[in-house]
Amino acid sequence: MKLLCISNGHGEDGIAVRILKQLRQLPGSPSLAALPIVGEGRAYEKAGIPIQGPTQAMPSGGFIYMDRHELVRDLRGGLVGLTLAQLKTARQWAKSGGKILAVGDIVPLAIAWQSGAEYSFIGTAKSEYYIRNEHHRLPGRPFLEGWSGSVYVPWERWLMARPRCQGVFLRDQLTADTLQKLGVPALYPGNPMMDELETRADKLAQLTALFPPAAARLTLALLPGSRAPEAFDNWQRMVAAIASVMETFGDRQIRLLAALAPALNLAAFKDVLLDAGWQPVAGEYPTFQRGNGVLVLTTNAFAECLHLADGAIATAGTATEQAVGLGKPVVTFPGPGPQFTYAFAEAQSRLLGPSILLISNPKEAGAALQNCLADGPRLQQIAENGRRRMGLPGAAGAIAKALHQQYAQPPYSDAASWAT
Repeated sequence: MKLLCISNGHGEDGIAVRILKQLRQLPGSPSLAALPIVGEGRAYEKAGIPIQGPTQAMPSGGFIYMDRHELVRDLRGGLVGLTLAQLKTARQWAKSGGKILAVGDIVPLAIAWQSGAEYSFIGTAKSEYYIRNEHHRLPGRPFLEGWSGSVYVPWERWLMARPRCQGVFLRDQLTADTLQKLGVPALYPGNPMMDELETRADKLAQLTALFPPAAARLTLALLPGSRAPEAFDNWQRMVAAIASVMETFGDRQIRLLAALAPALNLAAFKDVLLDAGWQPVAGEYPTFQRGNGVLVLTTNAFAECLHLADGAIATAGTATEQAVGLGKPVVTFPGPGPQFTYAFAEAQSRLLGPSILLISNPKEAGAALQNCLADGPRLQQIAENGRRRMGLPGAAGAIAKALHQQYAQPPYSDAASWAT
């Protein structure tokens, strides 16, 4: 048996890899391959999962839904030809007896359906939280949003309810419950984004040792995003937000842990700090100081940065969701994009609810954090909200067990349930 994973985004690639790594550890697991339809699938390559079919990095980076101009750029960059070739790859896979796992939104789901293969779907892009919470519809949302009873429209639900669709896994309980009432056999085993966030004691100690002892301190994770050049533009705004925090909390040591993607040019981040008056100091990681602030740049300590932080300042997608899932308040503010525009940031604030402190100007960051951190009941609500909307670790393993029961050779129908 063989399984092809089709995903449409860098975040979706990461989610898929977490699940496939768990799946291949199980006895009799299918042989694995990947078809990333956005980007070149570096996450799969790093995990040793072979790429099937053509890949190409598009100018938009996959964010065409945020800006029609990005779609035009992608069309000029060969999007149509690439898509046709990927459709052909999926059909050939099905003809050879392979199964498909679609991760993302309707695009990989539709490719899986048109291939003719049996398929499963992991829905990462949509949530009922975009239009309502557990109690009521969000105020001010357009009437047409959720017009059919769910954020998933009828044709998406139709694809999920086909006999060839062997499993539907959604990103939160609210969405799964809603689709179950509409006839889709949806499951919620948790959110794989919350897996692989374990910390290493040596890294935690190394990072903590970089800061001078202080009786009063505030620790913040800085999450500028992973895509160049947007991450560099976001970083400049983030430095302005940091200045606001340092001024507001002038009686505390401000510990700042920047979690940067390894592929980004570290020198560009350093230059922005130097231009803003930060001075380099000795340390195992690149470390800078200015006034009551100490800032550390990391490229290999994402989980440690989140766990050490009291909160975060973010202009990111997946990383913001993970910070929220760990119970942190997160200050966000929009930039010019192409990803973290106002439309994206506003939608993210609906998805993640009260954990997000969305501001219009980076200079408002200090006041937003001060109001939040001084409110104990609000912090408790934020911690509970993160667990409810993002779930606990273990989802990747649970989904892998469910797929294993479907696709293992020989069949493992008597295997332990994914829910155990």
